[in-house]
Amino acid sequence: MHALKFDWNPITGIDIVGNFKIHFYSLMWVFAFIIGWYIMKRIFTKEKVSLDYLDPLFIYTVIATMLGARLGHVLFYQSELISEDFFSIFLPFKFKGGFEFTGFQGLASHGAAIGIIIGMYLYRRKYKYKSVLWILDRVVITVASGAVFIRIGNFINSEIIGKITDSNLGVRFIQDQYYKREIVQLTGIKDVQKAYHAVTDNPQFQNLLDAVPYRHPSQLYESFCYIFVFLILWYFYSKTTKKDQPGFLFGLFLILLWTIRFFIEFTKEPQGEEYINWFELNTGQWLSIPFVLIGLYFMFVFKSKNVVR
Repeated sequence: MHALKFDWNPITGIDIVGNFKIHFYSLMWVFAFIIGWYIMKRIFTKEKVSLDYLDPLFIYTVIATMLGARLGHVLFYQSELISEDFFSIFLPFKFKGGFEFTGFQGLASHGAAIGIIIGMYLYRRKYKYKSVLWILDRVVITVASGAVFIRIGNFINSEIIGKITDSNLGVRFIQDQYYKREIVQLTGIKDVQKAYHAVTDNPQFQNLLDAVPYRHPSQLYESFCYIFVFLILWYFYSKTTKKDQPGFLFGLFLILLWTIRFFIEFTKEPQGEEYINWFELNTGQWLSIPFVLIGLYFMFVFKSKNVVR
């Protein structure tokens, strides 16, 4: 059976002018935030919370997510940027080796999670209508829905790829196998996108295609699993009284999402430099364990002194 095996060699964005390009990955982030806003609006309306608090919450969430994700990637996976290309950490441009618009590439979900927690704490200090756990219990529902789109964006970009596999779910990531300059040299085609497409469309370059191994589509594994994380959280929020138990939904989210992340990491290639690699577990797995433990604490140990109203 080979029906599920396929070659992945997509257009990754829309060229605007020069090196400026709207990446579909960036659009996935936009979709994630917009859908998250509508979910929170529904929650606020259902619980009779003033919508005046919604837009500030949205702004805090976006800034906290992006800043946390970027700093998390740099600290956990690519710390050399601090000395080699410092401004690329905060700007959507690459300066080393020539100026290039890249978008915000290199974002770590563990950093995003930490950023969101800190961001919600800071938001709560200014807007005191509910507890920080009330906010986190509901924000994580939107985070779960957003994670579905982010992993689809990673798949579009041929990044966070899986390990080589001979299973029937294998995908050949053409654009991960060959760098832009390399594919231009190998094919003799100056247009990068046409050069990539020639690998899959032109029999003349069959040897280049054959050199690309099939890999686990780990991004799609995660995206699919996160759909169920969202549905489970929404069920407990809308169909049970668990939303009135401070920290329960937050803890459930941490357990579900980071357990999924822990096991899917077994199918992934290392993400940059693996600074933590003990007992055959990678950095992503070790970073996931504390989140699961925190989730267990909030689900089964934590007792709030205040009743949610």
